[in-house]
Amino acid sequence: MKHWVKKLSILSSLFLFTVFFVSFNHGGVESDSLQTLEFNRNQLVKQAAIGYIAPPGAGSSPYRIDPEGNIHVAPGTGSITFNFRSGDTAYHIAGDHVEPAVTLYNLGTTNSRSSRASRGLNTLACIGNSVKVITGEAKGAKGYVIGKHGGAEHVMVDFPKEKVLQKMVIGDKMQVYTYGLGLKLKNAQGIKAMNVSPYLMEVLTQAGMGVTESGTLSIPVALKIPAKIMGSGLGASHVYRGDYDIQLFDKKTVEEYNLDEIRFGDIVAIINADHTHGRIFKTGAVSIGVICHSTSYIAGHGPGVTTLFTSPSGNIEVTMDKDANLANLLNIR
Repeated sequence: MKHWVKKLSILSSLFLFTVFFVSFNHGGVESDSLQTLEFNRNQLVKQAAIGYIAPPGAGSSPYRIDPEGNIHVAPGTGSITFNFRSGDTAYHIAGDHVEPAVTLYNLGTTNSRSSRASRGLNTLACIGNSVKVITGEAKGAKGYVIGKHGGAEHVMVDFPKEKVLQKMVIGDKMQVYTYGLGLKLKNAQGIKAMNVSPYLMEVLTQAGMGVTESGTLSIPVALKIPAKIMGSGLGASHVYRGDYDIQLFDKKTVEEYNLDEIRFGDIVAIINADHTHGRIFKTGAVSIGVICHSTSYIAGHGPGVTTLFTSPSGNIEVTMDKDANLANLLNIR
């Protein structure tokens, strides 16, 4: 009898350990205690914006000079990037500010990146918005907004079916179903949301995002980034368009934070960064964003981050999850 009691005790202990282990590793215990992040969905306006596949561009000189004086010649912004998409490395790449998958822009009637049409597209587009191809051999294909690049005023789009990219050509027209501008959170105080679509809110919730009992936003991220290495884009008066860059020239910091693992589409946390009214360093603040373009050889530049959430008071806590990437969240790959 004692033998069976002992065996049952051991089996019970193993069962409880297994339940705890699975729950801990998959967020089961923690996510069960989280409330769904609520927002003003019924007030949001859904509008159409038009984008055209942008050609690759280059300046008067093909050279890019790094901080050590080395000269590089490499692909850059624009075009259809067939072999670097959501989920692929944004670090181990022979390019500079490369934009994943498909790049859209709209020069408007003034044939300028600063046109009202261009600014409208870049401002209204939110990460996770649906996109439909209107012209060309890929007509009817559907994808998602995955990033917004400042300066170039580009919007990046990726598609679940990789082969659809092979059917596209420069100039193909797409309609972006913009939805999310004006989104405000209801049950998480001291946090501002920007460039987030309702669909992204849904899939992030499924991935473990939620509000704790104390009102803190808990969100899974692939990487943490210290604000001390953020560069180009600092000082902007708002973050509703474009991005800002992670400088990766300090090898010690890259190794400490595993930044050589950075991928297009990664959800990342920038520690001690406030994006409420522009981008600043602020101790205790936390901002969440998504990686939208590749690293760079140029001083002050690097992988770009489009902002999703920010809290100047630091009312955001993060859980580390390598699957926190748009490739998984949007089922692109």
